[in-house]
Amino acid sequence: MNEILDITIRSLWVSGSATIISSLWSILLAYKLSRSRGASRYIIPFFEALIGIPTVLIGLLLYMILSSRGPLGLFRLLYTPYAIILGQAILITPLITSICYRVLSSSWNTYGELAYTLGASEKQIMAIVLRESIPGIIAASVMGFSRAIGELGIALMVGGNIRGFTRVLTTAIALEVSKGEFEIAVVLGTILVVLVVAISFSLRILRRMYRV
Repeated sequence: MNEILDITIRSLWVSGSATIISSLWSILLAYKLSRSRGASRYIIPFFEALIGIPTVLIGLLLYMILSSRGPLGLFRLLYTPYAIILGQAILITPLITSICYRVLSSSWNTYGELAYTLGASEKQIMAIVLRESIPGIIAASVMGFSRAIGELGIALMVGGNIRGFTRVLTTAIALEVSKGEFEIAVVLGTILVVLVVAISFSLRILRRMYRV
């Protein structure tokens, strides 16, 4: 029981950290793209195509980069939770950026252009657009978190599924299935689903409170 709790907390920490990190640069990138129609015409379709990229491919690339012979091997991040966080952050960046771009573009067309004509500064316009886009940004973050916490390839390849250190819910489920411990795997799978649903509903409530 203690081990399951430890795995659950680690999964929330790893995927939550990855979502926060990815959201920070994704929101900024999406805002910049919403102001640049020319660049967004090519970048956004590319990002949308990357949403479905296999997680094992990202895991393989990160493994090569973070291994002892890779360019970032000196940091010794391979087989640590930080490698999983980095991989998941990269994985969900196209998803969060694409959704935030649509939301921010709509807010810019509705509020940003009006603020611009009224003489607002660039910082004021950005603050207005971001404030009006908060519900959509929250939705994008929730989708990113759900994608991150449910992925397996990256967590397994760069995390190594080390007990008490890098083992998360998805890798634990895979391990229990390989051992034939299907009851434990079902319990872990149920926890994973409950977490995703609970967080999704919680943030939906926050969105409604913000709108009110």
